[in-house]
Amino acid sequence: MRFVQSSTGGTRRARYVLAMTKVPKDITERVRKLRETIEHHAKLYHTYDRPEISDEAYDALIRELEKIESTYPELVTPASPTQRVGGAILEKFEKVEHVVPQWSFNDAFDEDDIHAFDERIKRALKISPEYTTELKIDGLKIVLTYENGILKMAATRGDGRVGEDVINNVRTIGSIPLKLKRSINIIVEGEIWMAKSVFNALNRERKKKGEELFANPRNIAAGQSEKT
Repeated sequence: MRFVQSSTGGTRRARYVLAMTKVPKDITERVRKLRETIEHHAKLYHTYDRPEISDEAYDALIRELEKIESTYPELVTPASPTQRVGGAILEKFEKVEHVVPQWSFNDAFDEDDIHAFDERIKRALKISPEYTTELKIDGLKIVLTYENGILKMAATRGDGRVGEDVINNVRTIGSIPLKLKRSINIIVEGEIWMAKSVFNALNRERKKKGEELFANPRNIAAGQSEKT
C-alpha cells in the first residue's frame, strides 16, 4: 500500500489517501505456500515433536514470510504463522487454559535485529538499560502450578493460551518436586530437557542392542512427557 498526498479546493490542505496497490499473483501464491509449509512443520515440531527440517531452514521460511508481509501488509491475517504461537492441542490429553499466556520469544538473527530490539526497549522505558544474556536450553516448555505447596497441574505450552495437562508423566521426573517446602500458590515455568551426556550414553546402549537411535535429546524429553 502507499500514501498519496493531495490538496482540496483553494485551500492547500494536506490529506492522505490510502491507495491499495495490486498484489502480484505470484506473491499471493508464494504467501499461501509459505503459510502451508510453515504450519506443517510447526505442527510436526510443536505438537508431535518430529521435526523434518532444521531450525535454520524453518527460521528462513518465517523470515521470508515476514519480509513479504512487511512489503504487502494487506496480506497479513490473524491466522498467519507470523502472528501466533505454533502448537496445536493434542486430543489425548485434557486441555487446560493457562492463567498466564505462554507466548514465545522473538528471534534475533543478526546485529541489526539486536539494535532494533534495543531501540524499542529504550523508547518504551525512556532509559538505557543493561542486559543479561544466557544460553537457551532447547527442551519442552512446561508450566507447573502449585497450590498450597502441592503440585496440582503440569501443562505444556500448546498454542500459548491452551495446553495439555501432562501431570501424570511429569510426576515421574525426580527433579520436579511434588511438594514445596512452603505452603504457597505459585506458577513455575521451565523446560524439560535431557543432558547430551545422558543422550549419548542412551544411544550407545541402544546401538549395542541393535535398536534405532534417537534423533536428539529434545525429542526424548518431549516424548517422555507426552506419552500416554
